[in-house]
Amino acid sequence: MTLKTCVFDAYGTLFDVTAAAREAAREPRFSSLEAQWPRLAAGWRDKQLSYTWLRAVAGAHVDFWQVTQDGLDWALEEAGLSGDAALRERLLQLYMELSAYPEVKPMLEALKAAGHKTAILSNGTPEMLAAATRSAGLEDLLDALLSVESVGIFKPSAKVYDLVGETFVGAARDVLFVSSNGWDAASAAAYGFETAWVNRAGNPPDRLHGTPRHIMSDLTEIPRIAAS
Repeated sequence: MTLKTCVFDAYGTLFDVTAAAREAAREPRFSSLEAQWPRLAAGWRDKQLSYTWLRAVAGAHVDFWQVTQDGLDWALEEAGLSGDAALRERLLQLYMELSAYPEVKPMLEALKAAGHKTAILSNGTPEMLAAATRSAGLEDLLDALLSVESVGIFKPSAKVYDLVGETFVGAARDVLFVSSNGWDAASAAAYGFETAWVNRAGNPPDRLHGTPRHIMSDLTEIPRIAAS
């Protein structure tokens, strides 16, 4: 059965979350970042994600832009760069226009040509998602940008996955959900979606309450999976 709707996580799945630190490190004025941008990017991402989980459990929601800033502030201090206000401002600016992975645009074009509905389902705010898709030239290839701000809690709450059914007609089993986060893919599988985990880092699967059916290293095979 052909899957009607293909829904993607945004950060780490369509957009390269390391791009902001990597691109800032190439700029001469931020030479202090050249040797340690991978460490900064990793710490930033780790805290960004862990803060979403902790805030969801505590019932202390703030939007993803605030969480992104909080994670960056931790990472800058950990790297000994917390006094560089210009660097902080530049990193946040670059985060609003992250690069898409090279296979993203042709993959989405193939899905649209085959008649699939496409969407993003993300922790990101509507403003963040609009800026990222516009910067990457993906606006015309996505039917919806679904943000957790509609429900006021981060993934993997089922309330977030409910947004797909509220937006598109069809059962959960008709949806192909794609994420680079193992915990997100596992939770979406438990919810009832057909699920693909884009395991870019080659990590072992998470031991959680669901198991993604498809595992791949990039998004190239998504149109084939959607059609099979």
